Amino acid sequence: MKKLYILLLIALPAFGYGQKKPARIVFDVTSKDPETHQAVLRHVSGMAKAYPDATFEVVVYGGALPLVVKEESSSAGTVEELALKKNVSFKVCAQTMQRDGVDQSQLITGVQVVPDGIMEIVMKQADGWGYIKESHN
Repeated sequence: MKKLYILLLIALPAFGYGQKKPARIVFDVTSKDPETHQAVLRHVSGMAKAYPDATFEVVVYGGALPLVVKEESSSAGTVEELALKKNVSFKVCAQTMQRDGVDQSQLITGVQVVPDGIMEIVMKQADGWGYIKESHN
């Protein structure tokens, strides 16, 4: 009986390690390069499907603004489709929009505006989100 008790004390904590929090990942996109845009959409699409309990946020600012502007995006349909998923969101920097003269009505459906893209990322990281700087090669 004593051996069983010791075995239980050793084994029970191991069961708790299998219970992990779902991942939360923020993607930082600043490049105007359409290949970088394709890369982030490919990554988010695949991961959202493979990890439905995880949460993914794409933060767009700087040169990446065309990714989320209806008339400029080469991937508008994909962005809109992904933005409809419960575990994916797209956020765009209001300061970047103002600098480039883009109004909220010009954004792809589902894209949300945040006051500052960099602060959005910093706050996510402070809250324990993983961080990916998106690029391609």
